[in-house]
Amino acid sequence: MNPPSSVLIAGASAAGLGTAESLRRKGYRGKITVLGAEPHAPYDRPPLSKQVLAGAWEPERARLRPQDALDALDAAFLLGDPAVSLDAAARTVRTASGRVLTADAVVIATGVRPRTLPGQDGLAGVHVLRSLDDAAALRADLLTATRAVVVGDGVLGAEIAATARTMGVDVSLAGPQPAPMAAQFGPRVAELLAAVHAEQGVALRLGTAVCGLTAHEGRVSGVRLADGEVLPADVAVIAVGAAPETGWLIGSGLTLDNGVVCDAYCRAADGIYTVGDVARWHHTGIGALLRLENRTNAVEQAAAVAGNILGEEKPYTPVPYFWTDQFDAKIHVHGRPAPDAEVAVVEGAVEDRRFVAQYRRHGRITGVLGWNMPKQTRLHRQALLAQPPAAAIAVGA
Repeated sequence: MNPPSSVLIAGASAAGLGTAESLRRKGYRGKITVLGAEPHAPYDRPPLSKQVLAGAWEPERARLRPQDALDALDAAFLLGDPAVSLDAAARTVRTASGRVLTADAVVIATGVRPRTLPGQDGLAGVHVLRSLDDAAALRADLLTATRAVVVGDGVLGAEIAATARTMGVDVSLAGPQPAPMAAQFGPRVAELLAAVHAEQGVALRLGTAVCGLTAHEGRVSGVRLADGEVLPADVAVIAVGAAPETGWLIGSGLTLDNGVVCDAYCRAADGIYTVGDVARWHHTGIGALLRLENRTNAVEQAAAVAGNILGEEKPYTPVPYFWTDQFDAKIHVHGRPAPDAEVAVVEGAVEDRRFVAQYRRHGRITGVLGWNMPKQTRLHRQALLAQPPAAAIAVGA
């Protein structure tokens, strides 16, 4: 198979940049074009809810690569011009500015967009956090706020709540789960995380759905819970998940279903590949479609896609991994811990808040979680990898 003479990558975040870099590392010398919706050079998203929001990092520090490294890629970066349509058969992308770009291979890396609540558009003091500009706007509001409510008890909501609290803001965390990140960690670890937040002064309003916002003179004044309680707020952050950015692909000829549906090689159609948060590909280890939203997957999948563009034809079969930092807790997770799994501490102690736990279902290890023990967690990951791939990720896939 001859390599394509040109590759067009729609998306300039970690997955898109990673694809371009992997192509070059693998010896590709053809034309690469990277199309980005935002005007910023490629930057890292995990620090947005932590170091950038807290002010510990200047926004520039979140850049994934310095300019000379981008220049060395010999790729054309077309930034601030989002893709608006794709003709998959012709491998042609049209952009908001009217550009028409055609390539031998097209890579879709457009990520996800935050979900919102009804009534939040146009209301001052209400934020989502996905982009560098979102982080800057939220930080500016938090610096003058007294009370903030974070809506959403997943990883992003919990991280934002922790960061806002360290900035001296009175913070309430609202969501339907019994404890933060219960769906990812199960009750035992999630309850420990809840205790950490409570000790640091976060007011937990969990176990009740959020049904709307209240406002006064065009600015948010509170968050209304399903039980009727209104949590006062100068600032409200909506962190209720994200949806794959696929609206621009309607009518493209691709299959869209909770992402762009791909085969085991992350190929959505002949010459069309998908990478990162927007990709829903067939994982041969579990025999089902899988979509992952995390930084590690974006980089690993980018390398796999680059190889498959160049003819390697290798299925992409990762064991998922993610991490989160909240207050003094650094949590690393390998595999797919199930909320109903049996949890056993295999190193350290929960009461010391330094431990490694194994998650088991039906006698198999499905996940490994480490709390403030990153090196030891990596070692225990080997027990997960020693099993057939399906055992490591089947739960919750």
